Amino acid sequence: MSNNAGAAWYHSNSYHAEAACEHCGGIIRHERWCITLDPVVYYAYEILAEPGKLSVGDTLILHALGVSWGVNQCRGRCSRENRPA
Repeated sequence: MSNNAGAAWYHSNSYHAEAACEHCGGIIRHERWCITLDPVVYYAYEILAEPGKLSVGDTLILHALGVSWGVNQCRGRCSRENRPA
């Protein structure tokens, strides 16, 4: 009689790729840097998705560096003619 303890354990495993977190890929537990756990990473993800949620302080810092933070106006590849000024 063969020992199929490993196979029995595998079949009882309820974790699968579809259950993985869409952000970090963690199946059993989230990674430390997952947006569901780290508020700083969540903020960075959020301001990429919705630029209007950038904080006033971060807006001032970016402005001082010459960065204009907003919705991408080019939608794809920008040529020199249609780049925002």
